Amino acid sequence: MKGLVLFAAFAAFALPARAANYTIDPDHSSVSFRIRHLVGHVTGQFDKFQGTFSYEKGNPKVWKASATIDAASIDTKVSQRDNHLRSEDFFNVKEYPALTFVSTKVAEAKGEHAKLIGKLTILETTKNVVLDLEIGGVEKGTDGREHAAFTAKTRINRKDFGLTWNDTVESGGVLVGDDVDITIEIEGVREK
Repeated sequence: MKGLVLFAAFAAFALPARAANYTIDPDHSSVSFRIRHLVGHVTGQFDKFQGTFSYEKGNPKVWKASATIDAASIDTKVSQRDNHLRSEDFFNVKEYPALTFVSTKVAEAKGEHAKLIGKLTILETTKNVVLDLEIGGVEKGTDGREHAAFTAKTRINRKDFGLTWNDTVESGGVLVGDDVDITIEIEGVREK
């Protein structure tokens, strides 16, 4: 019997740790962006998204994430502009209703920071992106369930994903910039 107990204890330490799985809580999360317009900037967000992630503190080898964003939920607080962004000039939401992200690996994990690398798909184009990840931590909520939170930031060139529409202004410049700064605030609830 003693040998069986020792074997079980050894097996528990020898087996690889299993990450906890979380479902994104949209009520406590956001996906926002910022892009140049003329000489200023416009900000916006996507109001509908869903996804999951796996996380275990101190074990980045098991971290992973995937998410789907409803392209039609884009919101810049100007309905005419939002309708243009949903059109064939930009996201073409009738043909491409979703943007997706799937992580492929984690790099440079140190303390509360890491690089989350993955594949972002917009329209029909998939590109590798690197998200600068800040780990908020894990805490039990008032609902009695474990919550984990992260902030992720990246910059993409919209033209890399086929979002090429623009217009020339009187000075010879363009109406819309190419670089898009993306900020993602994610809080997830641990799955039962």
